[in-house]
Amino acid sequence: MKSKDCNMIFAGFGGQGILFSGKVMAYAGLIDDKEVSWLPSYGPEMRGGTANCSVCISDEPVGSPLVVAPDVLVVMNKPSYDKFIDSVVPGGKVFVDSSLVELTGEKRKDIEIYELPATKLSNEEHLEGIANMILLGKMADKVGIVPMEAVLKAVEKCVPARKAHLLEHNKRAIELGANYAD
Repeated sequence: MKSKDCNMIFAGFGGQGILFSGKVMAYAGLIDDKEVSWLPSYGPEMRGGTANCSVCISDEPVGSPLVVAPDVLVVMNKPSYDKFIDSVVPGGKVFVDSSLVELTGEKRKDIEIYELPATKLSNEEHLEGIANMILLGKMADKVGIVPMEAVLKAVEKCVPARKAHLLEHNKRAIELGANYAD
């Protein structure tokens, strides 16, 4: 039997929760008893600079934590979209915050692109600052590498005690993204 695996890149500006989204997904893989890796990368500017992380979830040990040809790309800014879109494998899935990234020109026909106004939705639903979790919810739902229950449990593990008051908001954002009509 071929192992099931998924290589992902989460990318955007520092401060958008990109690394947190990847961490939640990696924890979800652990909870679902998968092999995982999470490799963060960010520019020296931190907040406002570029940030991305590679996440690998597999049934077998992960050979390298670096993702160069992602099955899944989650982006929250145009520079990240431009940087990573050509590296997505044919048949891959791309999740874009359409509130912040306007896709112009020719789109690739060999991948699925989901445009979700995550930032706009987060503001409308009084979930400011957690658009990343709305995108994560849509991605987790459409990709299905781990069950949604594992993603929701992972949020409980990843939200620090000092931000416990945001736990339910994060869960609600994930469910909002998962249930958002395409």
